[in-house]
Amino acid sequence: MTPVECPRAVLAVAGVATFLALVVFTTPLATLPSTATALAAGPEAQAWILSSMSIGLGVALLSVGALGDDLGRRRVLVLGALVLAASSVLGALAPNALVLVVARVLQGLGAAALVACSQGLLGHAFPAGTPGARTAGSVWGASLGAGIAAGPFLSAGLDRVVGWTGAYWAAAAGAVVLAAVARRTVPESRADVPRPIDLPGVLVLAAGLAALLAGLVEGRSGFTRPGVLALLAVGVVLLVVFVVLERRRAAPMLDMALFASPAFVAATVGALATGMGIIASTSFLPTVVERGLGSTAVVGALLLFTWSGTSVVTALLARRLPSAWSGRLLLAGGLLVVAGGQLLLLGLAPGDAPLSLVPGLAVAGAASGIVNSALGREAVASVPPGRGAMGGGANNTARYVGSAIGTTVIAVVATRPSLGGGAAGLVAGWNDALPVLIAFSLVGAAAVAACRPRQVRTPVTTG
Repeated sequence: MTPVECPRAVLAVAGVATFLALVVFTTPLATLPSTATALAAGPEAQAWILSSMSIGLGVALLSVGALGDDLGRRRVLVLGALVLAASSVLGALAPNALVLVVARVLQGLGAAALVACSQGLLGHAFPAGTPGARTAGSVWGASLGAGIAAGPFLSAGLDRVVGWTGAYWAAAAGAVVLAAVARRTVPESRADVPRPIDLPGVLVLAAGLAALLAGLVEGRSGFTRPGVLALLAVGVVLLVVFVVLERRRAAPMLDMALFASPAFVAATVGALATGMGIIASTSFLPTVVERGLGSTAVVGALLLFTWSGTSVVTALLARRLPSAWSGRLLLAGGLLVVAGGQLLLLGLAPGDAPLSLVPGLAVAGAASGIVNSALGREAVASVPPGRGAMGGGANNTARYVGSAIGTTVIAVVATRPSLGGGAAGLVAGWNDALPVLIAFSLVGAAAVAACRPRQVRTPVTTG
């Protein structure tokens, strides 16, 4: 049985895999207070608990996507689910914050396989240009938003019933079930011409991204420390080495010639701007709601749901948009509207009700659904046939690296000592930092709009 013969199974497994990855990603947003108390985690350890899975994701997404295309997308997805299950058990049994941080990094490695290979499976079952491709992109984008929307509530509910470890045990069980179902129902698929494993590229990219992302996390407490500067410098140098290596290899993991393709650049820039703009904004928002407005974690989760829940609806509806609207148009227009939603979040005052943030989050969420749907489709369509998982991995790497950059910017600006601390200082810092993130969204929209397809001119002949 070929993948085309059972597209519903592929669609269901890819959607659930993406949903599970995002549920696991958002777990600490709801369980951090009880986790910190149980593990005696201080402010620095809490920052690492929140950020460590992003490092695992960022490090692995491109590599596991390329491996999926070459070794088998189902095989790598199943392996990723088992890694996610094992690391979730490690997280549940963690005796201290350090072990939990290691478990979260490993969860990111497993989740990377779920996210990248789910896009590769969808790209193979629903080839670009077919009627099902837009539906597949919409379902993938909706699964992304649904995981973000449901994650904090599921984690908070389990936290109240069985404690903070409940979310990790549930993730382990869900990952095992996913692995079993995927193995039984999803046919294997891989590139028609598999490439040899680019081991130097995998290792150098992983080390470079790990150093860069670790430097950004540590930099939130100050960028002048020698250790932080060293991490950032090592990260940049290794990423430059990665580019040089890939340009010289006969079968690179990431073909640098793709950056000459307007479609690939548009999809990559759109993902980067999404991470630096709205994802960074919503990641910091619960902190502002709780510490700046004096509200509760539940209210923060509900506000996050306003954004992510709205994105689920519009992602599913995106497949009904006119087919003449290109992915580039949807990405540029979506990012522009996202910036408008972010603009509505400005002007917050310490005495304001959290409800005042709902209009901006709803507008940004509606546009984010369109962007997620378009990215889900364009990440696969913008790469050569058979490289869909690599395309998904590259696109999501840009998203999570962008999120790390944007979150670092807003954390540093909003909590700088000159604001004096306290609720009023945090709210003032939010109003100072948010325009930078709005600018990220606007610049991203402009850059995507500028990635126009090249016009092929037909020579004029005379007879």
